[in-house]
Amino acid sequence: MSADKHLQSWQERFEMAEAMQPLLGKLYRNQGVEVVVYGKPLLNASTIEIIKSHRLVRRHVGEKLRLRESFPFIEALSKLAVKQCKVDIGKLAVNYWREYQDASQIEAYMSRELADAITQEDTEEARDVVLYGFGRIGRLLARLLIERTGVSNKLRLRAIVLRGGRKGDLEKRASLLRRDSVHGPFNGSVEVDEENNAIIANGTYIQVIYANSPDEVDYTKFGISNALVVDNTGIWKDEAGLGLHLKSPGASKVLLTAPAKGAIKNIVYGVNESDILDEDKIVSAASCTTNAITPILKAVNDKYGIVNGHVETIHSYTNDQNLIDNYHSADRRGRSAPLNMVITETGAAKAVSKALPVLEGKLTGNAIRVPTPNVSMAIISLNLDGETNKHDMNEYLKDMALQSELQNQIDYTDSTEIVSSDLVGSRYAGVLDSQATIAEGNRTILYVWYDNEFGYSCQVVGVMQKMLNLNYQSLPLG
Repeated sequence: MSADKHLQSWQERFEMAEAMQPLLGKLYRNQGVEVVVYGKPLLNASTIEIIKSHRLVRRHVGEKLRLRESFPFIEALSKLAVKQCKVDIGKLAVNYWREYQDASQIEAYMSRELADAITQEDTEEARDVVLYGFGRIGRLLARLLIERTGVSNKLRLRAIVLRGGRKGDLEKRASLLRRDSVHGPFNGSVEVDEENNAIIANGTYIQVIYANSPDEVDYTKFGISNALVVDNTGIWKDEAGLGLHLKSPGASKVLLTAPAKGAIKNIVYGVNESDILDEDKIVSAASCTTNAITPILKAVNDKYGIVNGHVETIHSYTNDQNLIDNYHSADRRGRSAPLNMVITETGAAKAVSKALPVLEGKLTGNAIRVPTPNVSMAIISLNLDGETNKHDMNEYLKDMALQSELQNQIDYTDSTEIVSSDLVGSRYAGVLDSQATIAEGNRTILYVWYDNEFGYSCQVVGVMQKMLNLNYQSLPLG
């Protein structure tokens, strides 16, 4: 291909991606339809991100998916009365072109494949959400909720609750939302309303409330009712402490973004969210590591059976460590986080059994904090009931990532060059590094990357939706 033809091809793809963007935006804002390409979200995606998502299809199915081949499916989708679901336009297009030679049957094909989402009525009311705490997870949850702003959005961020209230606090909080050293700038506009103590982000009005205890707030004074309070502080982890939120007028349920103590249900979205009952007022979304490893452990156990194993977590340092050597109540965590690898404990391996009881007593775990600000890895060493090899294990987990009910939790990479920074912004609970897999006989070692901030936050949003009975289908099913 000549240089001019390469440029012409790029121009055509770029223009096609640009044409997709307004359709994708309207589908989400007006109908609550999130479009993906083999799991890669196109919501608020740039033209380059749309092009890249199509290029990755070859890795999954061994053949190209051209933008001109997928665009008619987005056009057809925009004409259907589909509501409140996630649609994988990549899978639909690939499956269609394998069966048909021209575009004449696309609309009829889409109507058949998406029939369940077309017939359902959108009777669900929007629900109020309050973020109690605005640290790393709180701000990422805010980003995720705000990016979905639109008339069809059922999760509405209404307020954040903070301690303090010192002079200049509001502007500093807004600035931390605007800019992030790890995840980059906020995609949109952030303004401050000093008079009413609020932040306005992409048209979302967020009341900022100051309180020192969960039971000090009257949310109804701000027009907030029947709200889900998401506690990101990690201060209260048992029913007595988290129950204080329910004493505040306007609050109806509580979700903890950390492992809970006692009888509180620890939920890993995609694995055991069906355990959430309407009467459950307090739920935990477990830890980032538990979310990263449980879906893959479930997949492996379903096929091979797990006798026992060990999980070693190579985890980025966190805010509870010191920048330089200083006193810390926990062992070793007082040493400088950016300068040391620090061995510490993790309850993630044992916590897996709270979401997957079949693994009770079968796993041990430990952690090493390392001098990177984000993205971690779990090294999962397992003894299996059945025998396998590297090829079979990878092919099975690849299929789980593409075709199973765990496709929104498990991602798969066969890159020989991928490193931790490449996974910043990954929306999956865990990403299997297939090149590193070791498997022989009844033993296997799996290497699972995870964005311990953003990927975990995406899992939390799934639990939020389930707690509020906001259930979204992923189509096509196969």
